[in-house]
This record gives sequence, C-alpha cells and structure tokens, in this order.
Amino acid sequence: MGLFDFAREAGRSLRGGKAEKVEASELAEALRAQGVTIAGGQITVRGGDTVSITGQADSQREKELAILILGNTKGVAHVEDNITVVQKPAPQAAPAQGAQPASAPQAQEATFYTVKSGDTLSRIAQQFLGSANRYPEIFEANRPMLKDPDEIYPGQTLRIPKAQLH
Repeated sequence: MGLFDFAREAGRSLRGGKAEKVEASELAEALRAQGVTIAGGQITVRGGDTVSITGQADSQREKELAILILGNTKGVAHVEDNITVVQKPAPQAAPAQGAQPASAPQAQEATFYTVKSGDTLSRIAQQFLGSANRYPEIFEANRPMLKDPDEIYPGQTLRIPKAQLH
C-alpha cells in the first residue's frame, strides 16, 4: 500500500494521442487488455492525474503489474495502491508426525525503476541483477506490458525482480 509517482507525460496513450484526461473505465479496460485481474477492483481518478485502485490480487506480481500498467499510462502522475495480496494456499502434503507445518513463503516486492535516456534492459540488468545477460528476467517480469525487449522508453517505470543468485 502506498503512493507511486510516474512521469505524467510518458506512457501509453489510451486515446491515440488526443488530450489526456484519464477515465477510470478506460484504465480498467487497459488492465483487462493486459490480462491483469484485481478481484473487487475499484479505480477512481482524483485531480485529473491521481489514480487510486483497491481490490485483491492473487500475487505480488499481479499487484505490481496493475500499478505499473496504470502508472505507465499517459496522463497519470500518481497511483495510490490499496490492493491487498491474497495468495491462495498451495496444496501441501501432511507433515510427518512431530514435524512443524511449513509456512508459505512470503512474496517479495520487486523494485520499481524509471527508465532513463540511453537505458537498455541489458544495462538495467547489469545494474540490478549483476549481469547484462539477465535482461530476459526483467523482460519477463514486465510482460504483458512489454512486447519487445528493445522497446522501452525514458520515463517508463519497470518492475525489477528481486535478484536471485545464479
């Protein structure tokens, strides 16, 4: 839960370049078009450029993608996140006699990064993940928002997954 800032003039236009005054219904459609589902989701627009979203996501990734899709829309400067993550419990085998049941792993939040002029996914991967060759991890973390790893733009905010040792 929190307030995220975005570059208001950067991002995908919902109206093909016309004057941008974002509408909640268009933002909800943008989420649906990207396959992002927030159960009981409610989107409101305040002050013309601040979007508030409430509801429940099945995963931390789904929550973060919703925030990024909304924030990477032209005309949106702020996203107020009121999404809760409700992870469905994974089926578990019964613990051995005397053993303690394993607790479910907690989803780790990703880092959000705003693309600068001259950035590439490889350069960002080198900075955050320690190897330029790990750029596909960033690309996958931002699908379906990203369609091509070579098509990022200054002002766009990306999800950087937590670095895993390789």
